[in-house]
Amino acid sequence: MPQLDLQEGSVEAGLDALDTPVHSSQGSLARRIAARAFPPIGAVVLLVAVWQVLWAAAFWPEFKLPAPLAVWAQIWQLVTSGEILELFWVSVHRAVIGFALSLLIAVPLGLAIANSRVVRRGIGPLVSGLQSLPSVAWVPAAILWFGLNDRAIYWVVLLGAVPSIANGLMSGLDQVPPILPRVGKALGAGRLSGIRYILLPAALPGFLGGLKQGWAFSWRSLMAAELIATSPDLGQGLGQFLHNGMSLSDISMVFAGILLIFVVGVGIELLVFRPLENSVLRARGLTVTAR
Repeated sequence: MPQLDLQEGSVEAGLDALDTPVHSSQGSLARRIAARAFPPIGAVVLLVAVWQVLWAAAFWPEFKLPAPLAVWAQIWQLVTSGEILELFWVSVHRAVIGFALSLLIAVPLGLAIANSRVVRRGIGPLVSGLQSLPSVAWVPAAILWFGLNDRAIYWVVLLGAVPSIANGLMSGLDQVPPILPRVGKALGAGRLSGIRYILLPAALPGFLGGLKQGWAFSWRSLMAAELIATSPDLGQGLGQFLHNGMSLSDISMVFAGILLIFVVGVGIELLVFRPLENSVLRARGLTVTAR
């Protein structure tokens, strides 16, 4: 019977290779960048082309559908005057602060709901109901409670983001295999140590989905608040700029505001959440190469 000549560690290396994602290294860096950049650029070009054709065909009057060049002129004016920096700063820093405050509230809330049956039965349905309630519904009440100031805006952002983040964390914790906290307890991990070193890392992929949704809700809540709660004391953010375009009946200004709001949303997704999500998935062997 022939003997098998296995080198030391070859079996382990082969088993590890089964769990390791395969990354294709073919093609130059420029080609890989082009493969990622061309599809979205092509989609934008196609969208603008369709927009230009519809405008040129005059299906709608000028005050309903502006020309792409008119919208670009509005954006370019904001850039050359430096006003665009103020618009971005006022809105983005509010969104970041509101999102950070939401995290401080939502993480303990999500942990309490996930780890206590009494809390889940009592508060869980209320949190889910708040998530389904449009944030804009809180704007009138927030203005009456706090006045036209930043506290009213942050209140609306909190009520929009906290339920989403808490539900995302709860969903991630529900997907953690029950054996993991048991093993941690058998190894001597206390309640806080088990949450910090076992539950939260294991729930991280699901929790990231909740964070992305929480950011989306906080951004939408902020825009709703800035659209309605307008005051010189609040400064001019993107929502205020959009409101000004509506008040002036300037459709190109309205479209410019919508595009800038969209750019911020996509930028945060591409620059913050997607790299973070890919890093977590890659560490767990779940990387989607098409992302």
